[in-house]
Amino acid sequence: MKAYVMDAFSVEIFGGNQAGVVLPDRELTDEIMQKIAGEFKHSETAFVRFLPDDVISVRFFTPAGEVDLCGHATIGTFALLRQLEKIGDGVHTARTLAGDLAIRVEGSTVWMEMGSPRRIRCLTEEECPALYEAYGLTDADRPEGMLPQIVSTGLADIMMPVRDHETLMRAVQNAPVVTELSKHYDVVGVHMFCPGGEACTAYCSNFAPLYDIPEECATGTSNGALTYYLYGYGKVSAGQENLFIQGQHMGRPSQIRSRLTVEEGKEMIYIGGQAVMSLACDLKI
Repeated sequence: MKAYVMDAFSVEIFGGNQAGVVLPDRELTDEIMQKIAGEFKHSETAFVRFLPDDVISVRFFTPAGEVDLCGHATIGTFALLRQLEKIGDGVHTARTLAGDLAIRVEGSTVWMEMGSPRRIRCLTEEECPALYEAYGLTDADRPEGMLPQIVSTGLADIMMPVRDHETLMRAVQNAPVVTELSKHYDVVGVHMFCPGGEACTAYCSNFAPLYDIPEECATGTSNGALTYYLYGYGKVSAGQENLFIQGQHMGRPSQIRSRLTVEEGKEMIYIGGQAVMSLACDLKI
């Protein structure tokens, strides 16, 4: 069966965030998909099946286990299918464990509908110091008037604001502590960010050691959640296009775009980006 590596949220090879994409020629067991994900060793590997009624099933495995949704792997998957001419431009349905999502393909750009946005809860003032200390920071590195908040657009992460770009770049993760905090708060990980000024909406770093991902250079679901977080604080508006830059100090800068719309009173979030193929191979299974 054919397998690929896609560099998602990038316009050139070796940029952005890598995801495996497998096009199986037969039904695969969960055990085999898990082993393939471990063989690829990327943060996520997507497994694709074409279902009736133009529905495309996508399941996502990390080296440690299955997750409901992965933004960059979805962008990579649909960019690949478009490049292989297995789909055309237009709106397609992706069936995931997080629900059915609308995916719009516009040439080389893929826009992905996120799961229903939810603000799960804010961390309290008393809870903040432990989170910031897990990154070698203090509560003084938190912007005034903004609390970390657990937000989900398919996967729950802690949105962790820091004052500025210098603070973001000097943060160093204590992975065992963040793993325990992730278990305690029932989240995938931590999405740290600072204001981007004129260059972008925000600069970001994403950490998910609970899932064997020390740091990730592009995360669609997390930036979808960040869009909703910033919207709640009045930092972004409905209808505007936002740009998040992530993965700078990993040497793989990524550009993730987002839009929040209100449709018939319902808040919707879309993540967009491009992806390029860096590897194509045959899996000997």
